[in-house]
Amino acid sequence: MGHGPVVRRRKLGAELRRQRALAGLTSDEAARRVGWHQSKVSRIETGRSGVKPGDVELLLDVYGVRDAELRALLAALCGGGAQDGTARRGWWHTHRDLLPPEYRDFISLEFGASRARTLETTVVPGLLQTADYARTVTRATLSDLPARQVDELVEVRMARQEVLRGARPLELWAVLDEAVLRREIASPRVMAAQLRHILDMGQLSHVRLQVLPFAAGVHIGITGPFVIFSFPLTSDLDVVVLDHLTSSLYLERKEDLRAYSDAFDTLRGRALSCEKSAEFIARAADTSWAGTGV
Repeated sequence: MGHGPVVRRRKLGAELRRQRALAGLTSDEAARRVGWHQSKVSRIETGRSGVKPGDVELLLDVYGVRDAELRALLAALCGGGAQDGTARRGWWHTHRDLLPPEYRDFISLEFGASRARTLETTVVPGLLQTADYARTVTRATLSDLPARQVDELVEVRMARQEVLRGARPLELWAVLDEAVLRREIASPRVMAAQLRHILDMGQLSHVRLQVLPFAAGVHIGITGPFVIFSFPLTSDLDVVVLDHLTSSLYLERKEDLRAYSDAFDTLRGRALSCEKSAEFIARAADTSWAGTGV
């Protein structure tokens, strides 16, 4: 377990080490080919040192890695994005003065992932929030922030949702505790619009939504929300993220990943089906937040 930057560096380094081995090169040979000292390659592979997207590109060229999807993933893990197969800094770096490093790290993982499984017990997942709902949540959790910065954080939240669009969108599977639908996080008008937005997003083929009703009783998810990110091509990069008030915890050990994957399977098994969940959300929008004119 660890903090985001450390976990990300370790996972990136391990994958680069694997690609070097597949290319049949020693770390000395790889270093000579890119004009570095061997110690730099070693520090990158062990996660002791960060690496720039351009350096990752150099190493992948030397290792003969042509797979555009893998190159894009590794660029994202080192804090860059990918466009037309070339590395660039992720869009979130334009907000680096406002976003804490751990949030930028979370966004980079989300950007590079192929699938996210999440349990939410209190608020709507960020990828499914409307701007009005996101603004209310941001104001409540960061009450001292000036209005201009609140608006910028909402812009970031909306920009994150682009991972659900495009040719290869993120596959999202969310289990929502009934409290997410019932708690008056925002005004009734905003809540009604938010629930209907969830219904609309649930119509996407790569988004699966399930509700865990109060009637399900006590369950393993009462310990708190979590997200499991899975990545294309290799499960060695998968990671669990737990949010706390002032920080996030990243779990990468295979036993942790297995435990949270099993917990998610248990929760989705106890939750309503996707079809019944859609009916449940629609009823909540019409009853809990009725008379709002939405």
